[in-house]
Formats: sequence, C-alpha cells, structure tokens
Amino acid sequence: MLEAIQSLYDKGGPVVAILLVLSVIGLAAALYKGWAFYRMGLGRHGPAYRALNVWQRYPSAEALDLLEQARGPVAVSLLHAMRGQLYNADQGALVREDIDRVASAEIAAARRGIRVLEVIGQVAPLLGLFGTVLGMIDAFQAMEGAGANVDPSVLAAGIWVALLTTAVGLAIAIPASMLATWFETLVDRETEILEGMVTSVLTGELTAAGQAAPRNDLPRAVAGTHARS
Repeated sequence: MLEAIQSLYDKGGPVVAILLVLSVIGLAAALYKGWAFYRMGLGRHGPAYRALNVWQRYPSAEALDLLEQARGPVAVSLLHAMRGQLYNADQGALVREDIDRVASAEIAAARRGIRVLEVIGQVAPLLGLFGTVLGMIDAFQAMEGAGANVDPSVLAAGIWVALLTTAVGLAIAIPASMLATWFETLVDRETEILEGMVTSVLTGELTAAGQAAPRNDLPRAVAGTHARS
C-alpha cells in the first residue's frame, strides 16, 4: 500500500498528494457519519411509532415514558411535542415554536459533517484537472525543447502521467458525492417522518377518517353542496 501511494506521488506530484489527503479526510468523514447516525438512532422509529399509537388512543404520560430513553430526531421532537400538548396545551403557539427549535437542532446535528463529503466531491475533480493541466504544460514544454527530435513515446508518457491526476480526482469525488447524497437522503427521510408525527400530535389528526365530527353551523350554500354530494 505504501509503495502504491509513493508511486502515485512520484508520478502525479503534489496534486496527487493533496488528493490522497482529501481521500483520507473523506473516509474519516464517512465513517464518522455512519457511527453518528447509529449512535443517535437515525432511522430507528419503533419507540416513536409505539408512543404515537398510545397517544392517539389517549394522550397520557404513558406515551412519554416510551420515549424517555429513545434517541434520534424523531423521538426527541415527538417527546417535546407530547410534553407540550400534555402540560402546556393552553400555549399552543409557544409550544410549536419550541418544537421547531428542538427539531431544527436535531436535524442540524444529523447533517453535521455531510458538507465535508460534498466539498470533497466538488473539489477533487477540479484538483485532478488542475494537475492534468500542469502535467500537459510540462509535456508540451518538453516537446518544444526537443524540437524536431520529438519522441512520441516520451510525449505519450508525459500525457499519461498528466491524466493520472484527473483519474485520481474522479476516483475520490465519485464515492464522496454518492455518500453525501445517501446521507442527505437519510436526513431528508428523517425530517419527513419527524414532521408527520409531530403534526399528528399537535393536530390530533382532525381530518382523518372517523376523527372529524359533522358541523351544523356550515353556510347554507356549503350545506347544500354536501347534501347533494
């Protein structure tokens, strides 16, 4: 492994060395995000769904008990929403603002570190292209110095070495971009589930089947429309 890295450095120069450093940073960032997602319980919604089912049957502290030891943005935000509705139902606006604060902090913590992979995915190809341009300049300078005695094999070798940096840059950028997109997808899915569950707690699913009671104070035109339908 060390010999292969040394060979890449000898052929590609400082640009390849920078790209190799970026690859190490990207690998560390990917491992960190995988560990962080596991540690914070991202994607594990079992306790949240069980608590929500209990809450929908009857809002009580029993639902809160199911979330006390749970982790993750969904569980934490849902716990705050249920506490607000159970103990501060008369301060609906403040409860919603505080839930937004908690949910935003949880989602921000989940996104932390993904930006590093995104930057590597954007910068690595540019660095590779930069190294290729520098290598091509050296190759054509050598060709100019050789004059009429240009050896095509020497020129081809120079161009091959120059293109090496682009290949290394793409080899680093592609997995970094794919990992960043995957992590972002997981966070977006977590956000979607979080918003759905919290809204369910705050609204009580008033528009769900069997939840909405018929009203007798509808305007006559609206009532007639419902009667005809």
